[in-house]
Order: sequence, then C-alpha cells, then structure tokens
Amino acid sequence: MTAQPTGGAYEATQNMPKPSRQTLQVPSALPDLGRRFSAVRKVRLGDVTPKGRLRLDAVARYLQDIATDDSLDGGYDEPHSWVVRRTQMWVTSFPKYLDQVELTTWCGALGSHWAERRTQIKCGGVVAIDCAALWVRVDFKTMKPVALTTELIKLLETATNGRKISSRLEIGKNLPDLTSNNATSQDWPIRFSDMDAVGHLNNAAYWEVLEEYLGANSGQRAPLLATVEHHGAIDPGNKVRIVTQKFADRVVLRHVLPDDTVAAVTELILA
Repeated sequence: MTAQPTGGAYEATQNMPKPSRQTLQVPSALPDLGRRFSAVRKVRLGDVTPKGRLRLDAVARYLQDIATDDSLDGGYDEPHSWVVRRTQMWVTSFPKYLDQVELTTWCGALGSHWAERRTQIKCGGVVAIDCAALWVRVDFKTMKPVALTTELIKLLETATNGRKISSRLEIGKNLPDLTSNNATSQDWPIRFSDMDAVGHLNNAAYWEVLEEYLGANSGQRAPLLATVEHHGAIDPGNKVRIVTQKFADRVVLRHVLPDDTVAAVTELILA
C-alpha cells in the first residue's frame, strides 16, 4: 500500500538528521597493539547472489561466527551471553564467489554493559568491508543487561585506545510517520529457519530485507553504508511487514509489528 505525505510528516522529514562526514567514516582503525583475532574463509555458493556477489546477510553471519570464535579463544566470561543492538557495514567493494577473505576482529570501544566489536574484511589484501557491531551483554534468563566484569574489560580495552561508546539508538530517532513519504508496505513472513538458539529472529535474517531491496533496485552497489538497528525482538509467530521509505540521501526500511511497533530499522546510504 502507499500513502501520500502529510504536511507534518514532510516537516519531520526535513528535520531528519543528515548523514555527517563522521557518520560515513569508519569509527576506529585497526589497532597496532591490543587483542585481535583473525580467520580466513572462502565465499561459498550459499553466500552469494545469482551474479556471484557476497550478500550482506552472509556478511552478518561471518560477523557472528568470528565473534563466537574470538570469544571462545579469548576465554570471555559467558561468551554466548551477548545480543546485538546495532550493526554497520561500510562496503567499499564486494567479494565474489570463491574469493578468499580474511576477517580480523577487535574491540573498538567499551561501555558499562556493552562493547563495540569492529571487524575488517579483506579480499586480495585490500579492505573490502569494515563493520562495527554494538553488542550488549545480557542475562539470558531475564534478557536484562549485565555489567562487564573487570577481567573482561582488561582483556578488551587493550585494543580500544580508550574509546568509549553509548548504547543509545541512532538511526531510529526522528523518523517520519510510517505512512509518509510514499511509503510502501510488504508482508514479511517469518520462517522457522530464521530463528536462532535464543528463540528470536537471528540478526543475520534482518539483512535479508535489504538484500531484497537491492535485488529489486539495480544500480550502484558500492560504496555504501548500511546499518541495522534493533529496537525489539521478533518472535516465532509474529506477523511482520516491511515499511520502505525513500529520502533524498537514504533509504529506510522498518520491520513493523501489527500494532505498529518498530522492531528494527535498516538504513542504506549510497556514497
């Protein structure tokens, strides 16, 4: 369905934060000192589009895998007790089918109950994708945030160069009404295979929505900055629709529940 913008919605759009030079920049460089973890993998058939380009949802799975491997290798306290709040990908170029990629991950910043995990993906010795994911440590019984332990902070801060980070939402603020800006709405069935071990929609599945948009809109693919920000969980049986709105400088796609609660916001900026 589509709807025409109202005056109030137009005003809200005009007041939306514009991408700043800082927003479009990678938040922190690969550190010379401190803990880093690297792994090598090959881009496989299930990771690519029909034209052989590495998909963004596959990149999100790569990030999950190296995060787990690093946590286990580093002896993190309760290495699985983390949930992602926001993931950003700065894509300079896309690896292709059967390319070998090198992933290096480190802690880019710390907060009281959360940490930013930075991951750099190289292809052919050149940085293709930079990623930053804000992970919150939680108690899986209550799903409430848990403070980082002193031991974990000592391990992680070695690569942060003292950088701190907030857990506040960024791209989900000051967005216009769900029916404005010629918004389109599409039902998005939630599949059993999209769920993870925690019983919620796996964070990599959120990126499939952006891949559907890219597949339906041919043109420039890179460079780009893509962000997925999680506002709430999507559970088995939830009915979800995707609301898409285009602005002069970006595209915003929102996972919306039947009561108009926004579970996630995805933003695409083509550089």
